[in-house]
Amino acid sequence: MVKALIVSSSDDVRALVAAMPGPDEAAAAAARTREANLTKPPGSLGRIEEFAEWLSAWQGHHPPEMANPRAAVFCANHGVARLGVSAFPMEVTAQMHANYLAGGAGFNAMCAAMGVPYAVHALEIDSPTADFTEGPAMTEAELLAALAVGLRAVPEDASVFCPGEMGIGNTTSAAALLCALYGGDAAEWTGAGSGVAGADLARKVEVVRQGVALHTADSPDPLEILRRLGGRELAAMTGAILAARHLRVPVLIDGFLCSAAAAVLAAMRPDALDHCRFSHASAEPGHARLMEKLGARPILQLDMRLGEATGAVLASGILRTSVAVHTELLTFEEARVTRNEPVS
Repeated sequence: MVKALIVSSSDDVRALVAAMPGPDEAAAAAARTREANLTKPPGSLGRIEEFAEWLSAWQGHHPPEMANPRAAVFCANHGVARLGVSAFPMEVTAQMHANYLAGGAGFNAMCAAMGVPYAVHALEIDSPTADFTEGPAMTEAELLAALAVGLRAVPEDASVFCPGEMGIGNTTSAAALLCALYGGDAAEWTGAGSGVAGADLARKVEVVRQGVALHTADSPDPLEILRRLGGRELAAMTGAILAARHLRVPVLIDGFLCSAAAAVLAAMRPDALDHCRFSHASAEPGHARLMEKLGARPILQLDMRLGEATGAVLASGILRTSVAVHTELLTFEEARVTRNEPVS
């Protein structure tokens, strides 16, 4: 049983990041040993072979298992949505929250298809964050409250956790967050999101540019950048990814939005995302740029950009396959199959 993760200040969050546990090296070594002795040519299943070791290291045991994958979607609204940065009005967030609860969204269909239980979290949907072109998106109390939702959202017995989001205006927030963390021009991080183009996309880029210029002049740290430019659902995912590390639950990062939330932790500590794998390459242009910055290789590339943890839930099937291969294939000794020994 892990002690409850409670934060009452931003310094408490920074302390949790500093205290992140490392991988279980013995479990990882056991996985490597078995993988090397399975009845198949070495490397013949490509990246499928990597995931059993990663799961063992972060679940803290060998063999790894995928008996209880879990997912969650976090819903919140953004004040910048009033500036016309989205193809949809802000009330769609509440409507989609109701749709998740009714089981009618893409998230629900993916979870049902992949056999992944899920939870849905509403974060003050009727109280959007502030317009970050005028001031910080959240107060410290609002940031901590959102982080706390994520810190409580990860089941301790989860085999892997798949966080996702929904919030009108959130790709604008994510683009601003990443532009502030990594630099570059706003246009390099800002994409169509819900489907904006032409003059609407140009307006979105300018909103990102204004927000970053306003909030980075004093060189704030990553957590403060999250407070000033982020959103409640982004902060909740940051909290969930942090909690999962302490609970020894591996994480499948979803697309652009979830990756932006994870990037806050990576900017605070270089190895902060070692317990994570990136599920898919989002069609949002800023996602490819972020993957390059993080040196990450997404598991799938299907031109998806829905969010809602759909990519992560879909990729959980790859992890389930990896565990099946790792645990059900016989070793050369067990199968009495002659090993192809290298010629000296």
